[in-house]
Amino acid sequence: MKFFNKSREAGLSTGEAMTLKAFAEQCGMDPIAVFSIKDRLDTCIKHIANKAGQSGNGKVSQEFLFKLYDYRKKLEIGASSERRAFSNTCQLKVGQQLRISGDGIGAFDAQIIKNTSNYMTVSRPMNEQTTAVKDWRGLEISVSFWATGDAGYTFDTTVYDEVYSLGIYSLKIAHSFSLSRVQQRKSIRTRINVPAFLYLVSEGEPFHKVEPMPGVKCMLEDLSDTGYALTVGGNASSGLRIKVQFGLNGSPVCMSGTVRSTVYREDTDRSILRVEADPMPVRVRNQILGKIFGIMTGEEDSHFSTLDEEAAGVVAGRMVSKAEYEGVFEGFEEEIAAQGGPAAQSGSAATGGPAITG
Repeated sequence: MKFFNKSREAGLSTGEAMTLKAFAEQCGMDPIAVFSIKDRLDTCIKHIANKAGQSGNGKVSQEFLFKLYDYRKKLEIGASSERRAFSNTCQLKVGQQLRISGDGIGAFDAQIIKNTSNYMTVSRPMNEQTTAVKDWRGLEISVSFWATGDAGYTFDTTVYDEVYSLGIYSLKIAHSFSLSRVQQRKSIRTRINVPAFLYLVSEGEPFHKVEPMPGVKCMLEDLSDTGYALTVGGNASSGLRIKVQFGLNGSPVCMSGTVRSTVYREDTDRSILRVEADPMPVRVRNQILGKIFGIMTGEEDSHFSTLDEEAAGVVAGRMVSKAEYEGVFEGFEEEIAAQGGPAAQSGSAATGGPAITG
């Protein structure tokens, strides 16, 4: 009875619950353990995923798989919510991206460049769309940051001084031992470092339409069932409608979405785009969650590796040589201009309108 109660909590039908129970028993598992022990549930999911593949990705199997992945995600998020990554700013690492704001000064981007037991040094906050603060010394500021795999945090602090540290104009700020955990993740994100193609999304274009031709070269940095992050050449602004195409489990996957935030690195002329994905078909979502949880089925995907001599994109199901792949690295700005977009605009990656500038 307890097993079927858990099954109902997971949204399974009676028939799906019976199938799951039978498979667990065949594998010598206690069926109820499937709902509490992640590797037991992973074993069952892999079996159902293989079955779905063998049956031509039938709707019934994919819907069943969708429910199991959804429960698996809840287990993962539930476990992580019990682990608080940070209790004070002494624990933050060099390179952590920060968002700094204050009364009457606007919002700025910065990053940690040094962290000692007495104070934290951050790069001088920047925002091209906001009037620069002439003197930060003594200001009371609010700082927010996102802890990868955990949640968002905020804290209030005071600027001690303006300094020139490690060759960078910087601020020394006071540590805080009162961090507020304000935004817990709703999806599971994994780092993948995959070469991919980037495209602009045309108005009225169907979500996640696979493209037959190469786009602009980019690197997919991380992936979840609700979005992704990628690195591309040039300076990009939020608000752009884009899509990324990459290889997953031997077939092309295309994810369209809206750029929600960007970080531009002037030294490399590269932007990191964080994209909120459009609603995805159940089959595509299951493929992505299979990668995230390490439950890949069928042929292993050779594209989930760092770009090297043999790395390539997948376009409409065919392999693309590295030479061909590299030949489309540049051109995002030209593509925007050709479609009548604001290619010549410049602005803040955080606050400006849609623009790509190189």
